[in-house]
Amino acid sequence: MKPQQKKKLEFLVFLVTTIVLFESWSIVNSDLTSDRIALEALRKAVGGRSLLWNISNGNPCTWVGVFCERNRVVELRLPAMGLSGRLPLGLGNLTELQSLSLRFNALSGPIPADIGNLASLRNLYLQGNLFSGEIPEFLFNLQNLIRLNLAHNKFSGVISPSFNKLTRLGTLYLEENQLNGSIPELNLNSLDQFNVSFNNLSGPIPEKLSGKPANSFLGNTLCGKPLIPCNGTSSGGDDDDDNKLSGGAIAGIVIGCVIGLLLILLILIFLCRKKRTKEGGVKDTGEPKHGEAEIPREKAVAQSGGNVSTGFAGTVTSAVAKGEAKSSGAKSLVFFGNTPRVFDLEDLLRASAEVLGKGTFGTTYKATLEMGVAVAVKRLKDVTVSEREFREKIEAVGKINHENLVPLRGYYYNKDEKLLVYDYMPMGSLSALLHGNRGAGRTPLNWETRSSIALGAARAVAHLHSQGQATSHGNIKSSNILLTTSFEARVSDFGLAHLAGPTPTPNRIDGYRAPEVTDARKVSQKADVYSFGILLLELLTGKAPTHSHLNDEGVDLPRWVQSVVKDEWTSEVFDLELLRYQNVEDEMVQLLQLAINCTAQYPDNRPSMAEVKNQIEELCRSSSQDTRLDVEDDKSSQQTFSVHSGAPSST
Repeated sequence: MKPQQKKKLEFLVFLVTTIVLFESWSIVNSDLTSDRIALEALRKAVGGRSLLWNISNGNPCTWVGVFCERNRVVELRLPAMGLSGRLPLGLGNLTELQSLSLRFNALSGPIPADIGNLASLRNLYLQGNLFSGEIPEFLFNLQNLIRLNLAHNKFSGVISPSFNKLTRLGTLYLEENQLNGSIPELNLNSLDQFNVSFNNLSGPIPEKLSGKPANSFLGNTLCGKPLIPCNGTSSGGDDDDDNKLSGGAIAGIVIGCVIGLLLILLILIFLCRKKRTKEGGVKDTGEPKHGEAEIPREKAVAQSGGNVSTGFAGTVTSAVAKGEAKSSGAKSLVFFGNTPRVFDLEDLLRASAEVLGKGTFGTTYKATLEMGVAVAVKRLKDVTVSEREFREKIEAVGKINHENLVPLRGYYYNKDEKLLVYDYMPMGSLSALLHGNRGAGRTPLNWETRSSIALGAARAVAHLHSQGQATSHGNIKSSNILLTTSFEARVSDFGLAHLAGPTPTPNRIDGYRAPEVTDARKVSQKADVYSFGILLLELLTGKAPTHSHLNDEGVDLPRWVQSVVKDEWTSEVFDLELLRYQNVEDEMVQLLQLAINCTAQYPDNRPSMAEVKNQIEELCRSSSQDTRLDVEDDKSSQQTFSVHSGAPSST
């Protein structure tokens, strides 16, 4: 080949390559432009809190909640953004979209038809909105759909059997809508999570769904497994025979009941004899040996590992040793309601004691009675009210009952000692759980546990506030959130602020006190909300308010959080232990926003505790029912998410 011909050939190859590359770039750019137009149409259509998108930046991949791959939008996540109005046509142009999350907004109307064009869509989360109309048929064209959540909307009509077209569907949540008719036969082998509770459904539950939990079907007029049988017959066929007790089983039950009655009689006889013996022993004319109540220091150290009560038993004894306990005008423990009277003041004085903590209103001890029962006893300090007022206020506290409050079982009052007796919570406080051990042996505190604790505490405080406008907790902090063995929250120290003396210069060191509070005895419900917001920030950040100062600048916890999220939401806010739970990032952000709202500077700008409780309930319901993305579907499991900073950055 001649040199001149060779040069012409090389030029032609270069020209063709350039044209191909230019056309490829044009196609890609055109696709991203189409994605941008669709997103701009969404931004224009929805109201509420404006989407913080820099429209002047031509690349939508840098916008909040927009995630891209290969220069195409593949995820759009805008949960709890305050969006309202109707979704516009145009989202169907996001042809590479794999996940769409618009949950917990105020979007209404029907789902736009072109959503059915999103052939790559795997996850669709629309729960917690106001969507209405029938579930559209075009959704059943989304053959790659794995998770579909339409819960907490206003969808009506029947559940279509066309759901069977979604052969990859693993999650289907339709609860709390207005659906009617029966549940169709769903032959979806991959369906793992299913819920149709609180609709207007009726008829039998299909056999293939009978293995789902009963709470998946509550709030309807359905029958069959796992609910009550239909027409008085079991939906399980041969199960009727299984449910019938054999003669041997019946005989065993009868024998067991007889033995149980005999044991009860023996226990009653034993207790009666013990009572008589005790009453006979009162004839002793010598001085009561109150020294028995004191704990030798060596024994106390061994029992408590150094956290010793050096004065509980002894001090109580000295206060009662004047003869009050056994004189004709004796003052004894006063118990509330149906609390079992299994011990008295003398038993309490003989108990071994261990210091649990020193708080705002006094020192709390673990008192282990001789019978092996453990109770928590708080020795109040700086009580300034009269005996009559004390008894009135404490008895009002004793009447408050809620499953997330530590019940006040009884009290003792005399001039020198005021004792409160509570149930003992073996797992200690939330403060100890969060901050007690950050070493190598620590078990990470996951999102489910933290959100559950937040919900339990919110329910308790909301219940207190429901008792009347004048009822508040007055001392909400993590050391007053105690835990059961299953890590359920129990709020303590409620109702004690009104017993304390005046504090003209309130102590703000603990970081929980609202800025408007000037007297610890006068804490409003909105001030409680502020303290609860600090508690939520503590749960999310892992930072105690007393140790939240950064670079010795004295910045308190809410100010630090707000300074971090002022320009963009980043993972820097959250406790490192939470960052491993990438699939709950939306819930974490929602709870963070709620905490910020609670810690607003002005009381009127804070939500009520009832609103706080409701929002956390919605959040926890979403967290427990919503997506647990598979490894192949959840890119965020390999990425450190950035809440308000566009695409996640790789770890």
